[in-house]
Amino acid sequence: MKLSAFKSALSKLDSLQFVLPQGKQVPAHVHLTEVGELQKSFIDCGGTIRISRLVSMQLWYAEDTEHRLHPEKLLDIIKASERQLSLPDEEVEIEYQQGTIGKYRVSFQNGTFQLVATQTDCLAKDQCIVPEQKPKVRLTAKGLQCDPQSGCC
Repeated sequence: MKLSAFKSALSKLDSLQFVLPQGKQVPAHVHLTEVGELQKSFIDCGGTIRISRLVSMQLWYAEDTEHRLHPEKLLDIIKASERQLSLPDEEVEIEYQQGTIGKYRVSFQNGTFQLVATQTDCLAKDQCIVPEQKPKVRLTAKGLQCDPQSGCC
């Protein structure tokens, strides 16, 4: 979800709710501790130079269980960050502490922000020596033997 879509969703809400990929809700007394731009310059395994840009937000909670971050307050923080940091309209990444800091992309469904797990991936599969996945073949047995023409042997 890009920052513009995130702000649009915020403007329609009366309260904030973030849900982790496993379905567990982030505590309602969450604080927003950071808003910023992350830029990563790197070379992939195929030798291509790449630049990745994200808008990063960090959620954290303490024992102040009466605290509530309201959508309009979060929107104000984002707008101030856009002015002061010249934030781009890029994908939003949310950091949230569990066993370690988790980094999540965001989607919006049924009035809640869904935190979507991120995965590593090879960006140069055409140049990498990654074995192709073998096609799945349905095995059919003739008696106890596999048919040599079936591709299973």
